[in-house]
Amino acid sequence: MKGQTVGYVRVSTLEQNTGRQLDGHQLDRVFVDHASGRDTSRPELTALLRFVREGDVVMVHSLDRLARNLDDLRRVVDDLTGRGVTVTFVKEQLTFTGDDSPLAHLLLSVMGAFAEFERALIRERQREGIELAKARGAYRGRRPSLTREQAHQLQVRAAAGESKTALAAAFGISRETVYQYLRSTIDQAAVEPVTRATAGATGGRS
Repeated sequence: MKGQTVGYVRVSTLEQNTGRQLDGHQLDRVFVDHASGRDTSRPELTALLRFVREGDVVMVHSLDRLARNLDDLRRVVDDLTGRGVTVTFVKEQLTFTGDDSPLAHLLLSVMGAFAEFERALIRERQREGIELAKARGAYRGRRPSLTREQAHQLQVRAAAGESKTALAAAFGISRETVYQYLRSTIDQAAVEPVTRATAGATGGRS
């Protein structure tokens, strides 16, 4: 049964090139999530899982683009192959069809565990680098995800009722980051009346 070839792409920010991951592959449709590796909200992956049918092929650049961890990877691959959907990982050159041998399942687990371990090593190196930079006085913190103007636009659109998922996709940030920006606005609004009241009380003394 000939189906469609569907691509799934995940990038962490809007600035990343979404076309690079599956460049050179003929795809009938592509689902793109803008989310970090830790983000549990991946609306486009959910949409892909609903969209594909028996005979379709799902192409992903690498194991870590599809899943957050090994358990998540096995769950998604098993769900797809169990419905007759083939899953292909370009970087690792692995293809799973549902009729795979025990060795193929073992390879998926080993490669998935290796990808998870690699991410953990990267995070550890980042933490060590930050600590060394702090010790030298050279660490200035992470660059804000949004400019002041973008943050203001996000707050206005959120106040107008736009969903957090839509805002995250529009600004190329995770839902967690959206909530952080909105929380900072609430905190600032709570502090400002106190500041004005304190200034008024101080100005009243003479």
